[in-house]
Amino acid sequence: MQDKMKEILIKLGLYYKIKFFIKRFDFIKTYNSPFKPIIPKIYIGKIAVGVPYFFPRKLVRLTEQEAIDATLNELKNNPNAEKIGFEKLYYDYSRRGKFIDKKIGFDFVGLGWKTKWKDTDYRHEWNPVWSFVLIKWQVAIKFTPIEDSHYWECWLYYTRNTDKTKSTKERLIQARKEFPCVWIRYNNGEEERICFWDAILKHKWYDK
Repeated sequence: MQDKMKEILIKLGLYYKIKFFIKRFDFIKTYNSPFKPIIPKIYIGKIAVGVPYFFPRKLVRLTEQEAIDATLNELKNNPNAEKIGFEKLYYDYSRRGKFIDKKIGFDFVGLGWKTKWKDTDYRHEWNPVWSFVLIKWQVAIKFTPIEDSHYWECWLYYTRNTDKTKSTKERLIQARKEFPCVWIRYNNGEEERICFWDAILKHKWYDK
């Protein structure tokens, strides 16, 4: 039944859209994990929260006049544009889009991350946020944990790179060994080692 439904959704072009949308909510699994729960922060006011970088916006097609203006501007400023011709240029511009401010609607932004030097070298990019805008007003729920970047980077390693057939304790031991997240700082010439795992795990799993 599931395979049949998947096949139908793929044919309709919806399967991967739905799958991508659901992935935006993966971070909610932190609430049923050894990691400290995230206390959401609510913002209500004029639009000020990015989703994730820009304010809420949407992509729309250029109007006919905008496409004509862009075509004429291209012909005026690009010496090679005449070889392409007005019709082809106009056709290209008429299919292009532009971003405009969103007047009403929702945005659900999942956790943003990337890897740098290797596939387990996680780098936090942005926090999850849910947003609703109406004209110039916004209600946003920001999911910002304690020890921002370290929390998410450790979470990513724990969920993606530890053996899921093992117990929670065994997975944490593996994660802390392979992804130590220990930082060194100097205070009055004295070296201090900070293990961020101890700051982001629930007390039950805290390793003194």
